[in-house]
Amino acid sequence: MDVPVIEQAKIQARVLVPLVQALQAELGEDRANALVRKALGDMYRNLGEKWWQAQGARSFGENMASAFARFAAGDALDYQVVKQSEDTVEIDVTGCRYAQFYKELGVPELGFLLVCGSDFPMAEGFGPDIKLTRTQTIMQGASRCDFRYTRQKGQS
Repeated sequence: MDVPVIEQAKIQARVLVPLVQALQAELGEDRANALVRKALGDMYRNLGEKWWQAQGARSFGENMASAFARFAAGDALDYQVVKQSEDTVEIDVTGCRYAQFYKELGVPELGFLLVCGSDFPMAEGFGPDIKLTRTQTIMQGASRCDFRYTRQKGQS
């Protein structure tokens, strides 16, 4: 049974939110968040690497579309592909049930740390030639998330 990522995130939140809150109370918010980012970043980087390798010979655009479809499963995201070329994929997320869930929990800042914080390490796992730029997120109160993936020319 393949559980949508949104449902996995909700299950994980039951453990991670109280854990992060306890770490913040003990160590201070900045130090606790840095530890969480490092621990989860390493894990997401490895997941990104394994996922990317499993995609085989598909094109860059197909890989990115597949990645977004995975995170959007279970009606988790409303998004549109703004631009897709051989080396660029631009996606705008206009609706995010991850953000809605963490807002309902009363901890949107932890949603940003635990969910949105995975985006950059995961992209790093896709390879050194893949770069993600994102200037805003719904989780932080913006009207959309702007994901901009680029692949350096002459690389994988």
